[in-house]
This record gives sequence, structure tokens and C-alpha cells, in this order.
Amino acid sequence: MNGLLDRLLERLAAGRAGVLVRVQATQGSAPREAGTWMAVWDDGTLTGTIGGGQLEFQAVQTAAAWLAGGAPVDGVQRYPLGPTLGQCCGGVVFLDYRRIGAADAAALRAELGAHLQPVALFGGGHVGAALARLLSTLPFSVRWIDSRDGVFPPALPAQVETEHSEPVQDAVPQLAPGSRVLIMSFSHAEDLDIVIACLRRQRERGDLPYIGLIGSKTKWATFRHRLEARGFSEAEMNHVTSPIGVPGITGKEPEVIAVAVAAQLLQSLDG
Repeated sequence: MNGLLDRLLERLAAGRAGVLVRVQATQGSAPREAGTWMAVWDDGTLTGTIGGGQLEFQAVQTAAAWLAGGAPVDGVQRYPLGPTLGQCCGGVVFLDYRRIGAADAAALRAELGAHLQPVALFGGGHVGAALARLLSTLPFSVRWIDSRDGVFPPALPAQVETEHSEPVQDAVPQLAPGSRVLIMSFSHAEDLDIVIACLRRQRERGDLPYIGLIGSKTKWATFRHRLEARGFSEAEMNHVTSPIGVPGITGKEPEVIAVAVAAQLLQSLDG
């Protein structure tokens, strides 16, 4: 399944004209946060949502009228949700309207992608592949890393970028600040090397808000002993989440694990 950004780029590549509608800011209670966007196309279809309801209905009408030859939408538009639209949220949403076409594809890819949260995914196995697919539909940009050649699929969503790194842990110092790290390589030895590299970076920079290691409690207990022998403190080791995934989801299928891990990453955005 392609992510939201992919669907936007595909429509532009197909020659469709549209209007990008973005939430510039909000006051009080609102259905979506600043940065949320949707595209209204010249054939009447939509990509994305700014929250539904009367707000989205009016925004679609405004964008469609512009596409049909009406007056351009000038500046940021203010929408009081309660008194004007009758929505129970009661806050205020500020929307920006912008005409887009094929020539805007590269700029939009960079602009909209810059608002995604970075994830470093180590491991091109079955769970890694399921996670890459799922995370591409969520507000994440994925740097998918493996030490082996030929493990990545040929076609990937716009939000997923692959990297070959040998040794694999050498990629850790180059990760984007604020990256959430998922470790699930084909080898426990590689996993340990990646964890060590992440904890060293965390010691030096403190800029990895989440480090997750796939595996059992027994695996993590073994890793803790080895990390302690390498001089890592209890507080440093406590920065690693293992096993990963929200509690209570017990299935072992790759897609089930991916859902549990993605949910935990979403929780980390708020905490």
C-alpha cells in the first residue's frame, strides 16, 4: 500500500491539477493538527483528509471552485468551527490553499516529507518489510538499513529510503537527529553492535528518543549482561525498549508485530 505522499506524487505524475489544502494553525479544539493536508483534484477526488465534517466539506468546495476557474483563494482562511460550521470541536482552524501541478512534485516531496518523523529501521527481513510498508502510511520517514545486498524490494514508497551499510552499525552516527531506531537484523551479533552504537550516540548527543530491539526477554537479559560488561550504566540500558511493541498483542506474524511496533512509535510521539 502506498503512503499518502506517494498517492499525491502519483496523481501529479499522471498530469492531474489540484489544490493543496493545509492546516496552517489551530486554536482550541480542532479535528487535525497543524501540518495536516489534503489535495483536491480536478476530477473531484481527494487525497488525504483535514478532519472531515463541515470544515472539510467547505474546504473541498472552495478548492473545487478555484480549480473550475473561480477566483483564487487569497491568503490563509480562518474557520471558527463552532459558530460558523456547527462542529462540536469549538476551536478555530486556519487553512492555506495552493494550486499544484506536475512541476511542483519535487518541491512537494521535500516540503511534505520534511514534516515526517524519522525512523531508522535496521533489518530487511519479514518483520522489517512489514514495518516499512506500514510506516509509509503513517507520519514517518523510514531509513531502512541492512548489511546484505539484494534484500530490499525494487519498488518502495516515497517515505522509505534504503541503505546498504557494512558493517551495519556504521550507519548509526549518520542518522538524522531525533530518529526512532528499530533493531531487527538477521543476526543477534549485528543487533548487539547496533545497540552499542546507538547507546554510544545517545551518550554523546542524547538525540535518539526511542531505541527498540526485537526479541524475547531472555535475549534482552543476555544483551544487558554484555552491555554492562562494556561499561554501559543501568540508566543508559534503560533507554532501550525490548521486547518492542505495545503490550497485550501476542501474535507472531510479521504484520501483527508491525502493528504493535507502529502503535508504540505513535505513542512515543506524544511522550
